[in-house]
Amino acid sequence: MTLSAEQAQQDGAFARGTPGGPLWHFVRGFLKHPVMVGSVIPSSKILIDKMLDPVDWANTRLFVEYGPGVGTFTQHILDRLAPDATLLTIDTNADFTAYLNSKFTDSRLEAVTGSAAGVRKIMADRGFESADYILSGLPFSTLPPGIGPKIAEETAGALRPGGAFLVYQFSPKVRDFIAPHFDRIDEGFEWINIPPATLFWAWKD
Repeated sequence: MTLSAEQAQQDGAFARGTPGGPLWHFVRGFLKHPVMVGSVIPSSKILIDKMLDPVDWANTRLFVEYGPGVGTFTQHILDRLAPDATLLTIDTNADFTAYLNSKFTDSRLEAVTGSAAGVRKIMADRGFESADYILSGLPFSTLPPGIGPKIAEETAGALRPGGAFLVYQFSPKVRDFIAPHFDRIDEGFEWINIPPATLFWAWKD
């Protein structure tokens, strides 16, 4: 997918951290909501490719992303997504939602301000019964009490049979939240990321 001139300018501002660039928004979001943002440093491309590799893109109609932030994963998902599929992003930070809506003009993207704990209602409000894949980088270990288990339960209910919950974390404790709801969990680790991350692919049989 070809970047527009505006997107290229914004991406160029990333490394500089200038106001209006992705890094500026990311750091501001981290400072405003530190317990809801997993890291002040966006994920590496190596981590992104490894995380998304198991996805059956040809048969994906709805992909959901929790906590998209400034769209570090979002563009890579859109690049892989079928023309008639939908990417639904959910973020509690309205600043991030507004940023995504201004950065991306792709009609397949629906950026929503809300909680991942309400994913099924958010999906239903938009006419979706189930998701094929749900991706999350939310820091489960630092979420407010009760939110982590609720997100895990809601996610399992939102996925179709055969779908998967893709999770990248900087603490392996997230497995305690997702294990009660999924039949099979594959694990990986990525050193080439700041900080290094544990990866989980939780499958709904």
